[in-house]
Amino acid sequence: MENFREDELLLDNNNMNDSVSENLDENGFPSLDSAKSFSSDFYSSGTNWSCLVTENAESSEEKKKKNKKMKQTDLFQMWGFKKPDTSSASTSKKIQMKTDVGFPSQQRRVCPFYKKIPGTSFTVDAFRFGLIEGCSAYFLSHFHYDHYGGLSKGWSHGSIYCTPLTARLLRMCLSVNPTFIYPLELDVEHNIEGVKVTMLEANHCPGAALTHFRLIDGRCYLHTGDFRASKLMQSHPLLASHRVNLLYLDTTYCNPKYRFPSKQDVLHFVVKIARQTLKKQPKTLIIVGAYSIGKECVYLAISDALGVKIHTNASRRRVLQSFGWPELSGKLCSHGKDTPLHILPLSSLRHETLKKYLDTFAYEYTTLLAFRPTGWTYSETLGNQLDLIRPTSKGNITIYGVPYSEHSSFFELREFVQFLKPDKIIPTVNVGNAANRDKMQSYFREWMKS
Repeated sequence: MENFREDELLLDNNNMNDSVSENLDENGFPSLDSAKSFSSDFYSSGTNWSCLVTENAESSEEKKKKNKKMKQTDLFQMWGFKKPDTSSASTSKKIQMKTDVGFPSQQRRVCPFYKKIPGTSFTVDAFRFGLIEGCSAYFLSHFHYDHYGGLSKGWSHGSIYCTPLTARLLRMCLSVNPTFIYPLELDVEHNIEGVKVTMLEANHCPGAALTHFRLIDGRCYLHTGDFRASKLMQSHPLLASHRVNLLYLDTTYCNPKYRFPSKQDVLHFVVKIARQTLKKQPKTLIIVGAYSIGKECVYLAISDALGVKIHTNASRRRVLQSFGWPELSGKLCSHGKDTPLHILPLSSLRHETLKKYLDTFAYEYTTLLAFRPTGWTYSETLGNQLDLIRPTSKGNITIYGVPYSEHSSFFELREFVQFLKPDKIIPTVNVGNAANRDKMQSYFREWMKS
């Protein structure tokens, strides 16, 4: 009966700020914003900048300069090098080079250094760069598109190492050839090409893992992928007993303005608002926005508190059932009329979209309450005073933005770093701007002094 269609689950376009841009320059750093602008056109045009000059835009002075013959110093001769052969034999090669430069989209993307593990032939979350020279093992931290992007049914570049849950999603959702997938159980040490590798719970989304590498010479590297640091991590024997020489850190919220409340506090707030709303208007439809995976704790908390089932569309239900969590699988239902708790993509949490969705259940529900659980809704003004959050309402649609984050806050990052005391930290998010990188490094230096 339901004619409302969810966004494609696999194209998980969650917050673009949550990861590094996929467009990288020759140094492996994110390029300029892809939005149409003079600067983006300039850099995307290679050496052919004529496309940036509008007709009749050249001044007479520019035309004179163009017609004037310029003298250029022979740099090869100046440096004492032999001048390269420019015979006709190399003409076709020069033409090909010009073609390649003119169309940079045809060039191979460069894998940035912060996705490579030194002293090994391993990379982490580097699938969008295709076949990486010298890489023998590709590690995947979790199943979010900004990390697995580049994987598909046709993947054949090398072995993929990930947690068992993520491995199931790769096979089920992307049809990746199972012969390339090597599931690694959490908290079990695995020997891969002489390197001892252990996957640890990342407290991010189902199947997400920190990856700990212990090299033959004893050096230890930790790649966090995406994670929310917790006290529990500090009690892990591997992190407590082995000094981390190099830490690859998820710096999504590496800014002191982010002081998230605990997950548990946000869950209590969400449940309280849901109960209050239902008491006032029993015919309320409750919506929780979520990524393809992630935010499960939010709707599970509501389900447990209200004693109701959870409705999702068939594709999301299939994904959730693959987790192998009885406490979740047993609560899922296929008919929206059977429960007031529904899950939709975060991108659907707009008043107009939700109004249309509510209309499809006009006989069952008269009002709609939605929760948008993401760290990006955090307000520095409100801080942890959740009761001061004011929803946006339009007609019979009410939307609460709640700061439920599955990434570490600034102060959680600081505590995690001060616990680990790594020799060096490499940020993996928001590194496209030199000022950002410098600012984060200044934070790191301050943290490691304490």
